[in-house]
Amino acid sequence: MHIFAAMAFRFKQFIVEDTACTMKVGTDSVLLGAWAAVKGSCTILDTGTGCGILALMAAQRSDAGIIGIDIDAASVEAAHLNFSRSPWSGRLTAFNLSLQDFVSKNPPQFDHIITNPPFFVNSLKAPLPSRNRARHNDELPFPELAAYSRQLLKPEGKLSLVLPVQEAAFFLDTARENGLYLSRSLEIRPYTHRPVNRKLMEYVKNPDTETATERLAIRGEDNAYTPEYRELTKEFYLDF
Repeated sequence: MHIFAAMAFRFKQFIVEDTACTMKVGTDSVLLGAWAAVKGSCTILDTGTGCGILALMAAQRSDAGIIGIDIDAASVEAAHLNFSRSPWSGRLTAFNLSLQDFVSKNPPQFDHIITNPPFFVNSLKAPLPSRNRARHNDELPFPELAAYSRQLLKPEGKLSLVLPVQEAAFFLDTARENGLYLSRSLEIRPYTHRPVNRKLMEYVKNPDTETATERLAIRGEDNAYTPEYRELTKEFYLDF
């Protein structure tokens, strides 16, 4: 429904080419990009930027300067291309760096960090190494993601990410152990009659934070998109 050309996607204000990327444009990233509270941020980091969709969505929703980092060189090239074609090219840049390398060279400077991280743990791997890096967390374990994100965030900064339910529960404990605390979550059901399969989460440094939790279904029993999903993503999808 959102296809513009072969392996490229047109949104209301930008186009994403993801042919060479290990991870393609998907619903998880669109949900996170539309939900993350980036408004008012001056500096944003997109960890594992891939084709750059989260960075582009954040640019549309804020006036921030945004950096995307990724360990896959082909994905970074695609992000550069997508950034250059967008209305916000002057505020977007991408680097072929791991989070581990990036944190060693940068002070706590970010108002917001967004990521759709690799989440498979000790599971069967695909034949393609680059695909494994994008989907399995061997090279970015949850404890490192939490610790390094906290290190890069300003005192009032936020980390927003999306994970499957089981991995989200594991990350909740890991984040707490590394000084990050859940402030908001959105539980996603693919259909109104099916269980939650994804969680969008926002973490902050304040240990006294109370968590606000909401739920959203993407489709109803009639297979139509729900009003809530349309409302959340209407600034991006062409037909909403």
